[in-house]
Amino acid sequence: MTDFFTSFFGTFFTTFTIVSFAEIGDKSQLICMLLASRYRVWPVFWGAITAFGLLNLAAVIVGVIIARLIPEVIMTLVVGCLFLFFGYLALTSSEEETNNKAQKHLSHNIFLSTFLLISVAEFGDKTQLAVAGLASTYEAYAVWFGASLALSVTTGLGVWAGYTLLQNISEVLIHRISGLIFVLFGVLSFLSLI
Repeated sequence: MTDFFTSFFGTFFTTFTIVSFAEIGDKSQLICMLLASRYRVWPVFWGAITAFGLLNLAAVIVGVIIARLIPEVIMTLVVGCLFLFFGYLALTSSEEETNNKAQKHLSHNIFLSTFLLISVAEFGDKTQLAVAGLASTYEAYAVWFGASLALSVTTGLGVWAGYTLLQNISEVLIHRISGLIFVLFGVLSFLSLI
């Protein structure tokens, strides 16, 4: 029983930490910030959380399947390359791209619009791929729970920041910081192979 709790909480904490840091400044968090700065915050928050819960479930299922088909060393290399790639994208993205995405997809129903926008933006994104990668080597239920809670917290922070602070922080700066975090995770993935 002790091994179960140790394993569960270790996996939960690892997933929560990785996903939290990976999601800070991500396009979905920025989209939530932008939407919350213009619309009611609760429909934005719940639309995003619903989308993340379903996307994490899909990622965990894919991760479990991948674990049975692809060796762990190859998965670690792929995940490391993906983190580096997404770090590059975050470092080179512009504020205008994020604003255009948020305004292009929004309709009158804020919950549904947020749900659809986050689902499209995050499908196959680095966070979902990281969750799939973690689920391929750790307990799937702990990965889903850790990732879903991490995304709930970062979404809540994004919505709060959009509602209260967005005017004072440059989105380009947020992209740059998150890009550096992704690169760090990519390097750490490669170092874990040594």
